[in-house]
Amino acid sequence: MVLVVLFVLLFAAIFLTIPIGISLSGATLISMISFTKMSPDVLAQLAVTGLDSFTLLAIPYFILAGELMSTGGISRRIVNMAHCFVKNLAGALAIITTCACMFFAAISGSGPATVSAIGSMMIPEMEKDHYDKAWATAITCCGGIIGVIIPPSIPFVLFGVITGCSIGELFIAGIVPGLLIGAALCAYSWWVCKKNGYGERLENEEHREQMSLWDTFKDSFAALLTPLIILGGIYAGIFTPTEAAIVANVWALIAGRFIYKELDWHTLITALKNTALTTSSCLFTIACATGFGYLLTTMQVPAKFAAFLLGTTSNTYLIILMLLIFLFIIGCFMDNITSMTILTPIFVPIVQECGYSLVHFGVFMTVALAIGFITPPYGANLFVASGITGLTVPQISKKILPMIVLLIVLLMIITFIPGISMGLPGLIYNK
Repeated sequence: MVLVVLFVLLFAAIFLTIPIGISLSGATLISMISFTKMSPDVLAQLAVTGLDSFTLLAIPYFILAGELMSTGGISRRIVNMAHCFVKNLAGALAIITTCACMFFAAISGSGPATVSAIGSMMIPEMEKDHYDKAWATAITCCGGIIGVIIPPSIPFVLFGVITGCSIGELFIAGIVPGLLIGAALCAYSWWVCKKNGYGERLENEEHREQMSLWDTFKDSFAALLTPLIILGGIYAGIFTPTEAAIVANVWALIAGRFIYKELDWHTLITALKNTALTTSSCLFTIACATGFGYLLTTMQVPAKFAAFLLGTTSNTYLIILMLLIFLFIIGCFMDNITSMTILTPIFVPIVQECGYSLVHFGVFMTVALAIGFITPPYGANLFVASGITGLTVPQISKKILPMIVLLIVLLMIITFIPGISMGLPGLIYNK
């Protein structure tokens, strides 16, 4: 009975558009008071405990790093560098957008931040070059999901905190899947643009041709150093992911203020303000989800759900497929931070029983929930892009449906071919 009340209250609150953190804590509090002998004070204690983690400090610092990159001129130079390699292909600007998202993913660790930084520059450019505005917005939204797959990744940090598995291994495991998704989106962009004639006349080509590849590289060098500093430092064991996030901010400040001279007090305050808003929402949700997860654990929901699912069928592939479907559906209604915090403890026993490693599970769970960034009604990337372009979410959603199908196929490949995720960690860690 308690579980029925808990989930009915939760989804009713979400349906009424009550903020997810308040929905989680409210449903948990009412269920605890009505059906258990636990004191309501426990909920407050659990919220504090849930945030009492050094590793979680990486989240606000990576968010701030992404904001500083965007306002300090680093994002624009990454786009210029990407343009040099694909400018002669059909759909060049769409491919540049995806490539820029991949570069920016190695800085921000956030999907919506990637869409905001790259979309604000590239969508107007694509519109000038005769791209369909809704399609250009859709491909940018899809490129944005790479932000949580290619390291550093905020969901990977959270997954590592919850499960105790190595965040460094998770970061390495996300590289090949992220590159695979980026390459697939580039190929799709080339095909669609060739078919529909998008971007056949590049009105800004003359301006871009003024800088040679070498000049562009020199101008972009400090920007390109950013992911090298972050990821190289982590993998070389020089600093932890949390410390890497702080180093990223220091480098972003130096590059933006003293190298590119585009970061001033006004843009810095804007970056800090945006970071505070995003971080407070994210960490508040994590704090509230901690109590929700504790109640589920005390009710033995993870163990019972695992026993039920494993008792339904002995086919490992079918069990994992059911989990993927469930994650995809949940991603349509909840953000990935909340979903991961709630569902990870429930699903870990199941995937381990099926013989999957926690690192591989972390990767395909992140990819599955990342697709939720571009699926209505919740789709955070859709709302960010809508704010940038002025298009409605339904207008963007119509163009994004074929891309969602492509991403689901890629999710299946990443899930059922473990070598894609685990090959690189196995090579580096000799596993």
